[in-house]
Amino acid sequence: MSSLVIVGAQWGDEGKGKITDYLAEKANVVVRYQGGNNAGHTVEVDNEIYKLQLIPSGILYPDKQCIIGNGVVLDPKSFLEEVKALEERGIKTANLRVSDRAHVVFPYHKKIDELSEIRRGSSNLGTTKMGTGSCYADKTERIGIRVCDLLRKDVLAKKLKANLVSKNLYLKNTYDFEGYSYDEMLAEYLNYAEQLKPFVRDTSVLIYNAIKANKKVLFEGAQGTLLDLDFGTYPYVTSSHPTAGGVCIGAGVGPALIGKVVGVAKAYTTMLGKGPFPTELLDETGEYIRTAGKEFGTVTGRPRRCGWFDAVIVKYAVRISGMTGIAVTKLDTLSNIPSIKMCVGYKLGNNIIKNFPASLEDLGECEPIYEEFEGWGDISEIKEYNKLPINLLRYLERIEEICGTSLSIISVGPKRNQTIMIDKF
Repeated sequence: MSSLVIVGAQWGDEGKGKITDYLAEKANVVVRYQGGNNAGHTVEVDNEIYKLQLIPSGILYPDKQCIIGNGVVLDPKSFLEEVKALEERGIKTANLRVSDRAHVVFPYHKKIDELSEIRRGSSNLGTTKMGTGSCYADKTERIGIRVCDLLRKDVLAKKLKANLVSKNLYLKNTYDFEGYSYDEMLAEYLNYAEQLKPFVRDTSVLIYNAIKANKKVLFEGAQGTLLDLDFGTYPYVTSSHPTAGGVCIGAGVGPALIGKVVGVAKAYTTMLGKGPFPTELLDETGEYIRTAGKEFGTVTGRPRRCGWFDAVIVKYAVRISGMTGIAVTKLDTLSNIPSIKMCVGYKLGNNIIKNFPASLEDLGECEPIYEEFEGWGDISEIKEYNKLPINLLRYLERIEEICGTSLSIISVGPKRNQTIMIDKF
């Protein structure tokens, strides 16, 4: 592993945090390259559960350098609270670095996010109301405020004043919201700037130098392929690029410096939010998977929608990110289900399709084509791949065959020691 990218192969929540945490043991540097605190990773170590939002999963190892890249939108309040919570639990954050080019989330971003969702009514996008999308919108509109701006009082004062004039006017005229005090917000963010200063660096230089020095660099994304702004189930997507291509922009490295790409997929499929979901289970089995798999959002606590494994989706993710392998998680959740299904294609009208469609209208009309497998029972104590039940091996081999890539890792439980490595990094 000179450089390795971890990518979500479904709608996010695939268990990337656990896989990143596991692989971070062999890494020197762990980099988060996109998203904001609207996403989270849950990692279980020694019966301790850590819920991370902005900080890379590698932070749980004291000797790893952890980097928040320029492609992340940083809520400084959330970041500092997360740092404090980790320090209080004995997790050191001295090796944590934040890109000076990362864009900053302000209260008006959150308010616009919240009020626009309310205004959409039943047509809302199901956002977390963390202001992530609004911050990315300002970045694209070229009026965003970056971390480097926070460290220059004169620059922050000028840019914040200009932004608040337009944001307060927009909030008043559109939502009848009175807006924010410039003096109070400036003082608040200057305080954040002082606390952030020790963490701030030109992180693209750090990453480049690490790769050139043959150090092992692990890139960690948030969300998943089907939430990608271009290739996800638009408009029910995030505002960044969780795919492997997002690493180059979000971390500031050239594509030639990227080594392997491992996609993470659950043994079933989950989705948090709106949009068509071909394999969704609206029955007792779906409810069982939700309960057994503890399928509730890390950030919001919202129940996730659950369904059978959709190989069409994962095959699509493999192609989009050029995945060299996949990690399959949550196999233990299905242990007590006697008969398990896998979607291997879609029926759309009179046609059979095996590629993921762009149109949500088409996707909504797709009927899953299933193959059925016998269950495999308890696997939580198994440590070697070739000792897995034959029924499970058949299931995993079919995933490899349809998705067009090999298995790299499988997870038979939430803990570090419930991980079976197949590929070597």
